[in-house]
Amino acid sequence: MQNSSMMKKTLKCIRWSLPEMASRGVRACVASQSLLCSRQDEHEKKERLTYFQNLLDAFTSLLVLLTTANNPDVMIPAYSENRAYAIFFIVFTLIGSLFLMNLLTAIIYNQFRGYLMKSLQTSLFRRRLGTRAAYEVLLLTGGFPSHRVGVMPQDFLQVLEKAQLSSSQKQAVMEKVRSLDGVLLSADEFQKIFSEVDRGVVREHPPRPCYRSPLLQSAQFLFGHRYFDYLGNCITLANLVSICVFLVLDEDVAPSDRDNFVLGVLNCVFIMYYLLELLLKVFALGPWGYLSYPENLFDGLVTLALLVLEILMLAVYGFPYRGWYPEMRGLLSLWDMMRLVNILIVFRFLRIIPNMKLMAVVASTILGLVQNLRAFGGILVVVYYVFAILGINLFQGAIVAPGNDSLAHDNGSAPCGSFEQLEYWANNFDDFAAALITLWNVMVVNNWQVFLEAYERYAGRWSLVYFVLWWLVSSVIWVNLFLALLLENFLYRWDPRSHERHLSGMQLTAELIFRDILEEPKEEELMHRLRNHPHVRLCR
Repeated sequence: MQNSSMMKKTLKCIRWSLPEMASRGVRACVASQSLLCSRQDEHEKKERLTYFQNLLDAFTSLLVLLTTANNPDVMIPAYSENRAYAIFFIVFTLIGSLFLMNLLTAIIYNQFRGYLMKSLQTSLFRRRLGTRAAYEVLLLTGGFPSHRVGVMPQDFLQVLEKAQLSSSQKQAVMEKVRSLDGVLLSADEFQKIFSEVDRGVVREHPPRPCYRSPLLQSAQFLFGHRYFDYLGNCITLANLVSICVFLVLDEDVAPSDRDNFVLGVLNCVFIMYYLLELLLKVFALGPWGYLSYPENLFDGLVTLALLVLEILMLAVYGFPYRGWYPEMRGLLSLWDMMRLVNILIVFRFLRIIPNMKLMAVVASTILGLVQNLRAFGGILVVVYYVFAILGINLFQGAIVAPGNDSLAHDNGSAPCGSFEQLEYWANNFDDFAAALITLWNVMVVNNWQVFLEAYERYAGRWSLVYFVLWWLVSSVIWVNLFLALLLENFLYRWDPRSHERHLSGMQLTAELIFRDILEEPKEEELMHRLRNHPHVRLCR
């Protein structure tokens, strides 16, 4: 965590958000205890003892109700006695789950966005200060301390050779400097050069083959056009429709009674088209040009796999005929293997996503999250590890499955919906892997009240603190921080200006998302900091 600036920013954001979360998250539960814990007649009190026996049980039940995991179970005893009690639970759910929990999400999002912007503003100032310090040092060593003419490009390139940058970033900066044709670099130009560091490597496709024959040139233009890809997508759609139709028709037919003649012939036809498409695209784009497109690489691998399976299937079972059904040989027949591989053709439709704006925004948001999720994923891994080790030390051996000298109730006599009746024995903390799965199941919050009740019985009431803390950290804080990152990525992608940056090859980073909001440091502020910097001595 200490080596990741984004992880440290996220952790500080969590620390800043905790006070406001605590002041609002508990308010709904505490304010509603007196209603159901007050003295009632004996019959009504008996109905409520299931979930509201005392203050701690009432608090736990209402806390679980915030996640709606025990709804409507927690309401049924009181509701069965008097329907008017449903008003309490409905009002609590509206205020707690729909209002306060969403308000908590807004608070975390606001804290995350505000602190992240502040941190990125500081980071931007440090970058500009470092760049300006480098410019001033180069200016002094280049012999222009008094004239302030500018930095010689060759001096800059000599220093850049020793800088710790990736080869692609260093090459981009060098090309930018060489494009200036030896003109002295001013301070503004020096700052702009380093914007190349934020750019991604624009991968260029190999040139297409050159054919002399007009006929071959026309064929190359035809088979290299995007409309040829549209035709391939239409053929793929027909292939998928045929698969779905035969799956429905053969739903109630025993495998040995199925006639796969038509489907076998159709598969041969589709595979021959995919092979022909592959050869024509190689002809139009060239071998290396064809492989330079990821979608073509995927299509080629699937096509070759289908071709090999089809050849093997025809060699083993022969050509399709009426009543043709390939016999099962081993765990999976060649026929079934080919049908499974054929389903992978559906991924060819992913290439239509860039042509649809809303789908393109959603897809690019997902890809952006994957690229920027290292900080959140790293924190989640650390938190999972800490809670798993803590859970093993606290609850190892607390719950033992029946048949192993367990003191647990027999499954047949256990209450409905309890840990024993649901046979949740595998959810324990006996080893590290089981602890991770148990924490995951609690994080999802489906039936997590079962875990609370079981470990309260077997390990004591203090176990509630452990599980509630895990719910707060994982399901509330981390999920809401993830939602904040998701919103920022989506809003940035939806902004039309982001398309211009994407076309210019800019990498999507957290700083780039807030680039339009961040303020560029002023010249006077940078120079003032440089003159007072302990490690920089400017002779002016």
